[in-house]
Amino acid sequence: MIIVGGPASNGIDEAISKILRADLIKAESKVFPDGESYIRYPRPLGNEEVVIVQSTYYPQDKHLIELFLMAETAKDMGASKVTAVVPYMAYLRQDRRFKDGEALSVKTVLGILSHVGCDSLVVVEPHHPEALKYFKGEVKLVDPIPALAREIKKEVEDPFVLAPDRGALSRAERLAKELGSPFSYVEKERDRTTGEVRIKELPQGNLSGKDVVLIDDIISTGGTMELASKVSYKLGARKVIAAAAHALLVNNALDRLKKAGVKDIISTNSVNVQGDVKVVDISELIAVRL
Repeated sequence: MIIVGGPASNGIDEAISKILRADLIKAESKVFPDGESYIRYPRPLGNEEVVIVQSTYYPQDKHLIELFLMAETAKDMGASKVTAVVPYMAYLRQDRRFKDGEALSVKTVLGILSHVGCDSLVVVEPHHPEALKYFKGEVKLVDPIPALAREIKKEVEDPFVLAPDRGALSRAERLAKELGSPFSYVEKERDRTTGEVRIKELPQGNLSGKDVVLIDDIISTGGTMELASKVSYKLGARKVIAAAAHALLVNNALDRLKKAGVKDIISTNSVNVQGDVKVVDISELIAVRL
């Protein structure tokens, strides 16, 4: 087995290589003056199984193109099997057409990944796992909830797990099981044109005096968790922390959450996290899936 570190491998490639005692190759990359991506393997791959580690956080399109180039080139060079380890898989949230005429982005992206020769795909906490049906090969999921729970336990005394919307309820239930706590969700409503979010239904359960743990797969702009934090304090929460598999934190999300009273943010190294965030290493969780 050869581990290939892509330009957005975020150190996970090196950790996996050490854990599995496998050879590590760093893919050479650059961007041409016109913006096109260049990829090269510095040595032959032989008839080996190749595991490409490449997350697809911002800039998503660039990192996806690099992944496609690495995958097809590995197959062209004779790799017996190509596995793509994509800790954060972009475009999975566009898994249905919310408005007529919209692109089904997840189908397109996973279709290309299948076409360029990926035999297997490893993803950490996808938005909707069923959307991965568009990938033609083997799919392996990595569950970061137990690892996040171990870090969360250091920060809370009497936890109450709260999903910031109904879609995250299964994650809240999984985390609550790890923490031995009650759980509920906030019902939100999003304007598909403006992106504005409002609370539709308050959570059930007693949040008074509780350390509320907000859990979701992604923190992007932070708008959903901002509302959930404010609701939690109105219902008597002692403090609020936020946890997610993927902390994208775009458009000043970190400041937004802090202003809403979120005391701590806990996430993983699936993306290159910036700012005051406690990061849990998921390299070992990925390694055991290979």
